[in-house]
Amino acid sequence: MNHKQLQVGFIGTGGISILHGKQLKELPEVNIAAIADISESSRESFISQVGVPGILQFADYLHLLDNVELDAVVICSPHTMHYRQAKDALQRDIHVLIEKPLACTSQETTELVALAEAKEKVLQVSYQRHFWPVYRYVKQTIDEGRIGKLTSVTASLHQGWKQAFEGTWRLDPSMSGGGMLMDSGSHILDVLLWTTGLTPKEVSVQMHRQGTPVEIDSFTAISFEEGAIAGVNMVGSSPFQHEHYIYCGEKGAIHVTNGDIRILPFRQETVVPELPPHTSNPDKSFIDAIYGRHEVEVPGLFAQKVVLLTEMIYKAAGYQP
Repeated sequence: MNHKQLQVGFIGTGGISILHGKQLKELPEVNIAAIADISESSRESFISQVGVPGILQFADYLHLLDNVELDAVVICSPHTMHYRQAKDALQRDIHVLIEKPLACTSQETTELVALAEAKEKVLQVSYQRHFWPVYRYVKQTIDEGRIGKLTSVTASLHQGWKQAFEGTWRLDPSMSGGGMLMDSGSHILDVLLWTTGLTPKEVSVQMHRQGTPVEIDSFTAISFEEGAIAGVNMVGSSPFQHEHYIYCGEKGAIHVTNGDIRILPFRQETVVPELPPHTSNPDKSFIDAIYGRHEVEVPGLFAQKVVLLTEMIYKAAGYQP
């Protein structure tokens, strides 16, 4: 691709779209050309906060796709809309950066991955932890065998998720496709699968809706084909925010709490590693991938694994959002 300025559109202008807009606006090779959202106030808030006065606006995302010449779109809409919107963009030969999850079912993800491959377009999912130095270091440490073969992983997330999103689309299963696990929990499943490379084999689950239409708390035990086991705990009604991982291997462990990391070899002193600088983010990486500067960092094919595990957990719980 020649290095012309890329014309980027937004589908969905609430919440996280502001961060994407600001990060893209920092890149001189990008022009945010148009936005689409059913809410006029949401569109105006995006325009004001990102600083793109006079930008083209649409209430219907199809009008955006059909009336603006775009190279790429960023999709920040409710989860159950991801599949249709990403498919419509890819069918028009437009690159797609999409917020998590890629889609709500494994069948939908299979179709999107195949379509992106057939169209030779970038399909990237915005799992931002792939760009955080701490998790890149965890993955590198495991890949290099520094703690030996993995035997177990503990991953947990506590959030005031239920209280924060009461009255919003996230607690409406027709729009969210699920509860805490499908939403914030998707990031935790992403970290688990990406840093370890493990393949889920069986799961057993306990879930609680806490009087809402979607699950709030879930406790999942996972066994992997490679022999390791894991415990994944999502607590969506917590008065505090806490994210925690313990990776145990045959030669030691990695302990990560709220971004602080410790390497604990057997019978040796604990190591507090010096982390590399933070050099990229989902938006910069997406643009770099379009220009062919590197491979897609979070491809649809990987994000599909997160959806498959989410689906396994919901099915094992007999849960239907």
